[in-house]
Amino acid sequence: MTNSSPRDSRSFRDSHGRPLVAVTGLGIVTSLGQGQADNWAALTAGRSGIHSIARFSTDGLRTRIAGTVDFLDTDPLVAPALSQRFAEEAAEEAITQSGIGAKGDFPGALFIAVPPVEMEWPQRQSLAQASGQNGDITYSDLQRAASSGRFDAWHDLFIFATVADNIADRFGTKGSPISLSTACSSGATAIQLGVEAIRRGEMQAALCIGTDGSVNPESLIRFSLLSALSTQNDPPEGASKPFSKNRDGFVMGEGAAALVLENAESARARGATILGYVLGCGEKGDGFHRTRSSPDGAPGIAAIRAALDDAGTEPDSIDTINAHGTSTPENDKMEALGCAAVFGERIRTLPISSNKSMIGHTLTAAGAIEAVISLLTIAHGRIPPTINYAVPDPALSLDVVTTARDARVSRVLSNSFGFGGQNTCLVLGDEPV
Repeated sequence: MTNSSPRDSRSFRDSHGRPLVAVTGLGIVTSLGQGQADNWAALTAGRSGIHSIARFSTDGLRTRIAGTVDFLDTDPLVAPALSQRFAEEAAEEAITQSGIGAKGDFPGALFIAVPPVEMEWPQRQSLAQASGQNGDITYSDLQRAASSGRFDAWHDLFIFATVADNIADRFGTKGSPISLSTACSSGATAIQLGVEAIRRGEMQAALCIGTDGSVNPESLIRFSLLSALSTQNDPPEGASKPFSKNRDGFVMGEGAAALVLENAESARARGATILGYVLGCGEKGDGFHRTRSSPDGAPGIAAIRAALDDAGTEPDSIDTINAHGTSTPENDKMEALGCAAVFGERIRTLPISSNKSMIGHTLTAAGAIEAVISLLTIAHGRIPPTINYAVPDPALSLDVVTTARDARVSRVLSNSFGFGGQNTCLVLGDEPV
């Protein structure tokens, strides 16, 4: 963390002459706990938040584990309600730390990554029962049931922008809130949009959030049908094993993270403590396949290089990589190959770690959660481990951090590679380039 005064106005500009974007507030909720302190203590201790699912029956399911957040009181089977609650908690912590936007008057826009919203099985079943049909149910039957007025509360609940609207109302953000969903890179994309808005001079501050409460039976079945989930249910905490030879899929997680971004000059002028900077953002779309990565790894490589170029820095300046590291056979391989293409032989000695080994894959929240953890890594000078790395994959020549490692960390590359080829990478640092 830094609160020293810049010597002249050039210090408020990045290497491309744009307004420098500072981070002044952080908030986080995961299966490890609520808030920065609880999450950081658990992460650096190598403690897993993945456990057997208790909120619904998993009988007949191939995957029966997840990193669920079970300590907040809300409807556990309605993803929008969970996502909103997680976002509220994370935003409250971030705004309080930043000292800006108190009392529901945040002086900037909201950019929030949320999961795709659609009616879930319990609600569909209720609607079908209300149609009054005992045999085949038509779409017209469902429309008549929906128009009865009995389900008006669902109308707002299952509209894509509802979570954003509610968060904007609670914290008083300005302008129309932006909801986005770019698969597993969504949280990083929300941060990128906030950065770009501040750089363009459209606002002095932005509230950027990634949130996801999608652990439900339907999601587990859908991902299982894609052969994406680990089926190593026992013990639950051992299932997520990024970069290991015996990895067999990711484990679903949930939670949220929020970052308060500010124009560095205005943040300094109000006496804010700057926690770090978002120095670079890189993105690259890949139309190769709905779930698989391009075999040559070109889009992921391009996203990493774009983030470095945007930050005005070279690969040698990166001190550690917060990996996307999902624990799926293909993703880990492609990420390792992509990093090797950018960092060359140095990838063998460049520390790399995956938070998903402990919290699971938090989907649309992952990019934001991992950005917060990256900034905590910089602040504390300690790299959290990748747990369960007992059987290294000999095909991946990486310096995987297996126990928390003390290190001088000035810049972190945080990778987010999503289904559908949506790749977003961030460079976070403690000082301007």
